[in-house]
Formats: sequence, C-alpha cells, structure tokens
Amino acid sequence: MRTFSVPERLGGFGALVALAATAWPAVTAGTWSLPCPLRTLTGIPCPACGLTTAAIAIVRGDLAGAFHANPLIFGLAAVTAATGPLVVLRAAGALKPPRPWSSPRRRQAGWIAGLLATASWLFQLHRLHTGPQL
Repeated sequence: MRTFSVPERLGGFGALVALAATAWPAVTAGTWSLPCPLRTLTGIPCPACGLTTAAIAIVRGDLAGAFHANPLIFGLAAVTAATGPLVVLRAAGALKPPRPWSSPRRRQAGWIAGLLATASWLFQLHRLHTGPQL
C-alpha cells in the first residue's frame, strides 16, 4: 500500500472540503450554519474561524468573500489544485513515490504551520473585533 505525502494528504482534505462546500448550502438550504465551538464557548475565534464560509464562497466564485472570511482557504485551494495531478502522475508511475520527510524538514513544516495558524488567528481577532481596542 502506498503512503501519501503531507501535500497529498492536505490536497485530499481540500478535495473533501470542496465537496462539502458544494453540498452544504443545498443540504441546509441556508437555514443554519455550524458555530465555531471555541467562539461559542469563549467569544474568542479560533484560527480556522470562517473556513467553512470561505470554502463555500470560493466554490461559488466569491473570491472577495472567501478572503474576508479566511484567507487560508486560498492556500488550501492551491495545494488541492496542485495535488490532483501529482497523485495521478504517481499512480501512473510517471513520478516516484514520496520520500519520508527528514526530522529537520518536519520541524520546519511544523513551524510554518504554527506561523500560519498564528497569522490566521490574528486576522480573525482583527476581523471580528475581538480583544483590546486600540
């Protein structure tokens, strides 16, 4: 059984998000939405706040609305778009299977993910006017 690389896993997650974002408005008919558990309990948004809204907006072609809800959706969309052909080429044998990441590479990816989460959280705090007002 072939293992999937981190970008392939992110792309697979992005594909599931795109499918859910396409189906969600039809299933709910716009009558209800999923609340953010952290924001509901504490009033503080999480770094992923707005991703559902952003995913639905990007699927509908509303790029400005997607950016306003959570700009991280564009990174997920880019990885998803790039991953599809990568998986097909690897399945066809045109590309070698992924190599495991080294410990320094995993550490670097962890730092990048942490910085992206922090930037997203700061964006959400600013967008939702949470925290001290200057």
